[in-house]
Amino acid sequence: MSGTGYQTLIDCRRRSRYLRQHGFTIDQIATILALDHPATPLRLYRHAAGLTATQTVNAFHRLADTAGAELRESRLYDYENWPKAGRRPSPYTLHLLARIYGTQPACLLTPAMLATYAPRDQYALRRTDA
Repeated sequence: MSGTGYQTLIDCRRRSRYLRQHGFTIDQIATILALDHPATPLRLYRHAAGLTATQTVNAFHRLADTAGAELRESRLYDYENWPKAGRRPSPYTLHLLARIYGTQPACLLTPAMLATYAPRDQYALRRTDA
């Protein structure tokens, strides 16, 4: 991680810990972090949850019951950089990441990002009972 990226993570972890202690939800924290950090919602939610990429990948594999081929840190970074660079995450991946971060899958995307998915996937990502 670059020095700037690491400092951003440290700042976000500190702020999110403070905000969680004061009763803010992960969704509220991600919104607050977005005011100071120009990043995709997917990255902001990871920071709001106070997780490193390694911690996120490990949690992903526990939920998916996989041994490591499903998601690597480099792929997580690709997802977090999309749509300007990187790759678009699958709906399945977004569902698992949302569970890890304590939010809904659609919250991990901007409306423009959500619009790139097929209508049935948009519906599944917006569902709150999944």
